[in-house]
Amino acid sequence: MEKRREFIRKVAITGGGLALAGKTFGFTAKSYNRIIGANERIHVAIVGLNGRGGSMCTTFAKQANCLVNTVCDVDSRTIPKTQKKVAEAANGNTPKGEGDVRKVLQDKDIDAIYIAVPDHWHAPMAIMGCQAGKHVYVEKPLSHNPHEGELAIQAARKYNRIVQMGAQRRSSPLAIQCVQELHDGIIGRVGFAKAWYTNNRKPLFLKPAPVPDWLNYELWQGPAPRQAYQDGLIHYNWHWKWIYGTGEALNNGTHEVDLARWGLGVDLPVRVSSMGGRYQYQDAWETPDTQIVTIEYPNRVMLMWENRSSNGKKIEGQERGVIFYGDKGSINSDGEEYQVFDLDGKLIKEVKKQGPAEDAGIQGRNTASPSLGMDAQHVANFLESIRDNKKPNCDVELGYKSVVAMQLGNISWRVGRDLHLDPTNAHILNDPEAAKLWSRTYEPGWAPKV
Repeated sequence: MEKRREFIRKVAITGGGLALAGKTFGFTAKSYNRIIGANERIHVAIVGLNGRGGSMCTTFAKQANCLVNTVCDVDSRTIPKTQKKVAEAANGNTPKGEGDVRKVLQDKDIDAIYIAVPDHWHAPMAIMGCQAGKHVYVEKPLSHNPHEGELAIQAARKYNRIVQMGAQRRSSPLAIQCVQELHDGIIGRVGFAKAWYTNNRKPLFLKPAPVPDWLNYELWQGPAPRQAYQDGLIHYNWHWKWIYGTGEALNNGTHEVDLARWGLGVDLPVRVSSMGGRYQYQDAWETPDTQIVTIEYPNRVMLMWENRSSNGKKIEGQERGVIFYGDKGSINSDGEEYQVFDLDGKLIKEVKKQGPAEDAGIQGRNTASPSLGMDAQHVANFLESIRDNKKPNCDVELGYKSVVAMQLGNISWRVGRDLHLDPTNAHILNDPEAAKLWSRTYEPGWAPKV
């Protein structure tokens, strides 16, 4: 087999790059494009090591012909802990540690990056990765706002990179089987799907505090306009602040809505509406803890998502899930197992997951890894797609179509009215106030460009 260096060639990549702190960050004439052989290890950098990234680092490390080259986080405390976890999972291989993703992207030995950072960084970092010649696995949601999602698609196509969004159900054999049965007509024509998420989240109170010495807060904020540090915001509660997060609708709703849209066989909506609020507590949350999003598609098809972040009463016995309603029956699925019912609600078929006890099903409220099995399947698909130069199971464009529906739900909630949309691109029609939320305000010098 040829030496690793002999697989590297350089190509000129045109375009501007991402402006950072007044400088253009991008790989133009000096950019490179790795050619990966079928038996060569893919070198991956894990960016974002708390929570989700702390679980996925070992999932990558255990994949055949995959080497976790580098782990990166703005929280310096997480780096040695993650290096140890990866070494234990990868027979002693200890990855390099880095605190700045921009330096990671300059490393020509890295073929792909995995992104598990806050939402406001997802699309900008994915775009940077594509411009640096890296393939990208970005956790859901693909972007903080619809405009960024459009840019991420443009970047993937312009730089010919594999970009996978973390919608793990797309790689679940039973989810694929369930959707195929739907499309084959097992419950007839399906005109409506209901998705839901429940939890028992507690109130949030923030207080001003000095920036901890272990945190690069400037880089953590990145593209977002600067705000004073508050204790309690990092590493999870940024989800409930619009400047950084996208609320429960994108934090968890993305998964079920993606499965529902896939099963319905629809693309972009024509109308979206949302109601709800912060009903359970009066605290630092800005996003709703109780929310209904209804999404209308062409040809008499509708999708509804229900969220109760602070009341954990299950629906249909499940913390989260999807029900498809057809003119001959219904299907209930959590994304792996599924049940088929007739019009009277009688169970006529049940498909259960088979596997080891430690991965016997989805743990709906596990923020690190609801299903280790699906994680491994989705990562394997990403790596296979790189080797075979094919679109992954949740290609950036597929992810965008699900994410934009929920982003529009948040926009509808924020302006307090229905949104009517162009069915060709989901852009908002005849509502300038709502249309302003299609994008966002960036810290000067940090706006993503393709």
